[in-house]
Amino acid sequence: MANSAFIIWISLLCLSNWKCYGWIDMNPLKFIKEELSKERDNYALTSYSSDIYAVAGHSALLNSPQDGLKDKDKIESLPGQPLGVNFDQYSGYVNVDSQDGRSLFYYFVESPQNSSSKPLVLWLNGGPGFSSFGAGTMMELGPFRVNKDGKTLYQNEYAWNKDYKVNGDIRTARDSYTFLVSWLARFPEYKTRDFFIAGESYAGHYIPQLAQAILYNNQHANQTIINLRGIAMGNALIDLETMMKGTVDFYWTHALMPDEIYHGLTSSYNFASLNSSDKVCLEFIDQGDAAAGNIYSYDIYAPLCNSSSKFNTEIANSGEINRNWKDKPQTVLPIIQELMAEGIRIWVYSGDTDGALPVTCTRYAVKKLGTPVRTAWYPWYTQGEVGGYAVGYQNLTFVTVRGAGHFVPSYQPARALVLFSSFINGTLPPPA
Repeated sequence: MANSAFIIWISLLCLSNWKCYGWIDMNPLKFIKEELSKERDNYALTSYSSDIYAVAGHSALLNSPQDGLKDKDKIESLPGQPLGVNFDQYSGYVNVDSQDGRSLFYYFVESPQNSSSKPLVLWLNGGPGFSSFGAGTMMELGPFRVNKDGKTLYQNEYAWNKDYKVNGDIRTARDSYTFLVSWLARFPEYKTRDFFIAGESYAGHYIPQLAQAILYNNQHANQTIINLRGIAMGNALIDLETMMKGTVDFYWTHALMPDEIYHGLTSSYNFASLNSSDKVCLEFIDQGDAAAGNIYSYDIYAPLCNSSSKFNTEIANSGEINRNWKDKPQTVLPIIQELMAEGIRIWVYSGDTDGALPVTCTRYAVKKLGTPVRTAWYPWYTQGEVGGYAVGYQNLTFVTVRGAGHFVPSYQPARALVLFSSFINGTLPPPA
């Protein structure tokens, strides 16, 4: 495999060793109720010719001084780092708004083999606001995991930088783009590398929008500033209608919701409308939530921690936070269609035990695109077992990961690495 991994995270939210679950959770039925209850302007972002991605002072940005900053950002050793680490690490801040003094934090890990020729990958967690460093790096795909003592690290056998170079957590497409251009000025040896974006959850919005911003600015600068080749999104929120319908169907088919509540809910509401003040519909959602009980929605079969933080869970499901997050389209499917038309590699994947953004949501969203099948559904394998299932569409690949919850690289690291390598190499997951 000829590749690399470059990773950016904004803040360290957590360092943990997972054995049980529930430290933070997202209740999908409460989320649906909140979405149905609020007034909205339904809109979708379309056409990367839109000037919403225009960056002020773009020419100056391309030539922003970054001399000496790379050497200052190099990490000699992380606290608790094990011996025998054979790759370089960097971290620091990149300014994205001089006027307001805003900067983004990054953590960058090179591949231990052939790092001079491998592609570059940016990793984004979702949320909004979930740390790509605390979660993505330390609990999923980064080079280290945290030992049980909470103080020392050990090397992750299935770290994605073994074959690639990976990045992390960004707030908006424009800030992300500004960050990337400045970062590439700091690390000029990566300017011409193939560039990929991967992530999960609400990054299903971040990633297509960032890809759209890259294409827009490449076009308007009349040069390839960032050599975007593909995007991959896991258990992603990409379309609100299919998220709602897919979640309700998943709860019913996985015996988390009784027949009478399911049929009452689906008969009282048309998910395509996205707006409902219907009292009966909202009551059925509350009943469905109560019927499911206290489960960890990110993996419906996982054991719960007795000491899990109720505060974190309540904050994650706060209606106030959801209402205040206004800048989000209800669907990014039009952007995905544009990216497909531009020849950008598109992968969507789902862990099949995630109840927060279930596999049914992804399947319904892909079906909504209406793109023809090129390779029919088949089981893919790793380590002699079925790793999941895959379908190859025209300009898009859909993959499931068997036995994985919302955080696929954490639940099934070996299967996630096979999936990721296939994505970078432009091949379907191995059929045997």
